[in-house]
Amino acid sequence: MEQYVLDLQDIDGTQAAVVGGKGAHLGALSRIEGIRVPSGFCVTTEAFRRIMAETPSIDDQLDRLSRLNPDDREAIRTLSAQIRRTIEAVAVPGDLAAAITRALARHGEQAAYAVRSSATAEDLPTASFAGQQDTYLNVVGPTAILQHVSRCWASLFTERAVAYRRRNGIDHRTVHMAVVVQRMVFPHASGILFTADPVTGNRRVATVDAGFGLGEALVSGLVNPDVFKVRDGEVVDKAIAAKQRAVHALPAGGTQEVAVEAQRQGQPALTDAQAVRLVRLGRRIEAHFGRPQDIEWCLVDDGFQIVQSRPITTLFPIPQADDQENHVYVSVGHGQMMTDPMKPLGFSMWQLTAMVPMHEAGGRLFVDVTRRLAAPASRAGLLEAMGKGDPLIRHALETVLDRDGFVPSLPDAGPGGRPAGAAPAPIETDPAVVAELIERSRASVAALERDIRTKTGPALFDFLLEAFEEHKRVLSDPLSIQAIMAGMEATWWLNDTLQEWLGEKNVADTLTLSAPDNITSEMGLALLDVADVIRPLPEVVAFLQGVDGDDFLDDLAKLAGGTEARDAIEAYLDRYGMRCVGEIDITRPRWRERPGTLVPVILDNVRNFEPGAAGRRFEQGRQKAQQKEEDVLSRLRALPDGERKADEVKGMIDRVRTFIGYREYPKYGIISRYFVYKQALLAEAERLVQADVLPVKEDAFYLTFQELRDMVRSHQRDDQLIQQRKEAFRSYHALTPPRVLTSDGEALTGAYRRDDVPAGALVGVPVSAGTVEGRARVILDMAEADLEAGDILVTAFTDPSWSPLFVGIAGLVTEVGGLMTHGAVIAREYGLPAVVGVEQATRLIRDGQRIRVHGTDGYVEILD
Repeated sequence: MEQYVLDLQDIDGTQAAVVGGKGAHLGALSRIEGIRVPSGFCVTTEAFRRIMAETPSIDDQLDRLSRLNPDDREAIRTLSAQIRRTIEAVAVPGDLAAAITRALARHGEQAAYAVRSSATAEDLPTASFAGQQDTYLNVVGPTAILQHVSRCWASLFTERAVAYRRRNGIDHRTVHMAVVVQRMVFPHASGILFTADPVTGNRRVATVDAGFGLGEALVSGLVNPDVFKVRDGEVVDKAIAAKQRAVHALPAGGTQEVAVEAQRQGQPALTDAQAVRLVRLGRRIEAHFGRPQDIEWCLVDDGFQIVQSRPITTLFPIPQADDQENHVYVSVGHGQMMTDPMKPLGFSMWQLTAMVPMHEAGGRLFVDVTRRLAAPASRAGLLEAMGKGDPLIRHALETVLDRDGFVPSLPDAGPGGRPAGAAPAPIETDPAVVAELIERSRASVAALERDIRTKTGPALFDFLLEAFEEHKRVLSDPLSIQAIMAGMEATWWLNDTLQEWLGEKNVADTLTLSAPDNITSEMGLALLDVADVIRPLPEVVAFLQGVDGDDFLDDLAKLAGGTEARDAIEAYLDRYGMRCVGEIDITRPRWRERPGTLVPVILDNVRNFEPGAAGRRFEQGRQKAQQKEEDVLSRLRALPDGERKADEVKGMIDRVRTFIGYREYPKYGIISRYFVYKQALLAEAERLVQADVLPVKEDAFYLTFQELRDMVRSHQRDDQLIQQRKEAFRSYHALTPPRVLTSDGEALTGAYRRDDVPAGALVGVPVSAGTVEGRARVILDMAEADLEAGDILVTAFTDPSWSPLFVGIAGLVTEVGGLMTHGAVIAREYGLPAVVGVEQATRLIRDGQRIRVHGTDGYVEILD
């Protein structure tokens, strides 16, 4: 016989498919020692399925719903209302009604109940669905209860629930509705307890929101709650609100909003001792579920009853540590211009090839800087370096250091060896150094390509572990580090010195225009050359305008001039095809794998530029830098002690022009190696598909390097693991990675301390001088770029793969970045005014708005 009704105490946390998320959580809560949950029962999803099956017209309506455009709000509203009416009109079958009535008799037939929706896709670790379905309070009598059970079933199709599922990619047919029927509690006070601070993420601080009467007043926003913050068993902060309204139950059923008498309005809804006691219960619940919880509670007489608990899904996870010490973590993604989540193969490969240990959380990587912050000398060096890279990271670290005792104090390392953060020994200003370094890197990649060809199976993984050591050796080549530092230090020296001597800001931005040997800026100019080949070929241009997909290169050869066009694109891909957006994640599709990504950019170049633009651009930049140099030197010679100053500056200009372009090369080397690793690993995954171990080769991306190696050895796969990883990866997209994270879970974004910016302007880091006004193009995916001359690119982050877009824009604004990150280097190289590190720029600036970018002073004005 179908089981239509289950008592709450007979339910455990594994039964979400039968009783929905809320029902399963309440069942689990009622089994925790010392936690009181109002008694009641659950009408199972079997009952809902039966109602749906006995209503043939529903099927057709659901088909229509899944075909609707998610943006067509009006159509969704109309159809979802129609589905709700259909469900509410179905008479509850006799045996089902009898099962519900029998359960009511056990719990008190004429008592008052709360009738609450409990869908199978709610209160999941990755999607809370809070408030998506309906709850009815103070329902009295079997007839009214049955009617409200029908209403809960129908509330699976409220407009907001339908829209939420569409947004989260959840199929309407896979979600079923159970209904919780629970004895009504008539509380003195009620509210919500978060066992972690929902704003900062701090897991040690619990937040209690409290008001008089039923919790509906808080949830619906009718009143401001009292807020208590509790840490380590004591109230550390509280704000008592004037609570003018409350919601109370009516004797005959239903609820009513009432005024709170004047003398009670300013009284706290809880005493401090009660708040601390409540948090203790919350910690017990949190320990049971193994993660921070959002808990609805009621205070009756002097006892707390718990009416709901769900995971808090908005908190950023904390990297795992094998000790109980305090830790401070800095985001790797903010330095690498890639704050999206990485798949497990992606982050494990970066961990294996990185120069410092990295910890994963939420699909992002973090470096533990606690020890470097603990000793005075290394702390100063770290803050200095972080401030140059991203001032917000520096400010966030200083915020943590201001907390008494969070970071331990350690003595500086004793004498001997170079102190951490000190400058490496200087090298001569000699272009031959850069040529030699580029040749070394090229030879290393060529050797890798040659040696990996014969390796398969377990031998490939052994070979790769050796290749990763060579990878790190190339990265840590002392000469390479000296060359990078020489270029950066010369830039800083020129900016600081010329501001002091000539009163001019960021002069190095002009002096570094069209610097030689910059592989990333060459990549942008080389795509202009590809456009030059294609521009005079009308058939090819027309063909490319219709390209949708990546297998177009072979078809090109069939067109007039198509062979030339294909050869130009192929030559470009041979040199740069290993690049892509988010390239530090090896699982991201490379341009060589998805050449269609480049087509819109090539077409923009065909449309927006004249033949020979690449050479002219480079030459104009070189001349501008040359003129700036002459101007600076002649102004210096006019100063007291001018000849010496001019000679010193001339030496530094030569130095910056010799070395600054090389700054981009090591990343090119890394990504070139990555593409070789990836092709070998994909071939291995393809063999696993042939052997029926993996369904599709891309499933390998959801395994770490070590797990993939084990699978190749054992030919065993864990379907559940891969599925969990896919769901987790999907959920990580909704999380914003913090710049700095502590082991308490506190996420710190840092703030700019600036008072020299007009009201309403968006503040960031000035990284490329000049001021430009134009149309903002907010672009999150390079493949969707549609730019015209004079547009200003606004995006979350730019890694080198965005450089081909830089040749066609007038300015740049990004959410992430610092003085020496890739976007900044290339913006200076092309002479584009740029401001980076502008928090939430892609949300605050609308596509098409006119904006003014102040690249010298580091702010953006929205003009309309």
